[in-house]
Amino acid sequence: MEQLDELAEIVRFHAPIVAFTGAGISTESGIPDYRGPQGLWTTGTQKPFTYDEFMRDPEARTRWWRDLPQRLEQARAQRPNTGHAALVNLQQAGVLAWIITQNIDGLHRSAGADPQRLIELHGNTTTIRCTQCGTVYDGREFVEDHRHLDAPPPCPNCGGIVKSGTVAFGQSLPQDRLQLAFAVARETGVMLVVGSTLLVNPAAQVPAYAQQFGAYLAIVNAGETALDGEADFVLDAPSGAALTYLTERLLAS
Repeated sequence: MEQLDELAEIVRFHAPIVAFTGAGISTESGIPDYRGPQGLWTTGTQKPFTYDEFMRDPEARTRWWRDLPQRLEQARAQRPNTGHAALVNLQQAGVLAWIITQNIDGLHRSAGADPQRLIELHGNTTTIRCTQCGTVYDGREFVEDHRHLDAPPPCPNCGGIVKSGTVAFGQSLPQDRLQLAFAVARETGVMLVVGSTLLVNPAAQVPAYAQQFGAYLAIVNAGETALDGEADFVLDAPSGAALTYLTERLLAS
């Protein structure tokens, strides 16, 4: 843990910091990552869901609606792990200013992260969002209100097509979230990347952007990332134990 001792000293002089998290922080909660060696993308075990297919095919939307209750229950059953808890402890202590995440599992929220200081770049699987007006609905409440329907209803606000509140393949990231992430990155002293291979753009550009503006770039990930060669600190390790140790060092009296 000598490397983490050194990182703790860096953070003490540059706090508050920003955390940028990816699927690797949630694997210890039993959620498979996407682009790691055994990830869903790498192994081909999950067919990419495309935005165009959903928007043009009513049958695709009907299948999504039919399977939605089960997926929402599965999401509800997932629990945050020690990595999520460590970041919340740092945030509550004022050491961590923001959490920027690529994850859609909502586990940062479940762990108690400040929702006003959390940027979910790719959305949240527990919500439903209108593709036209952008209104966001609680997924379970929306399903309960329309449980008698065999196909998804139009948006109650504007009549547009509703879908999961996550960013599908081929769908643009909400620009307000992305611009806020870049603004936060520009002001941080330390950008701590946790559990991301930094391969999915444009989200993965955020840590590099922070470094361009003078931030110390630290990466904790089980496996290689696209920025290992440029980072100031790289630790190949599972996130739970690493973040727990780092938090204990930073919060020690």
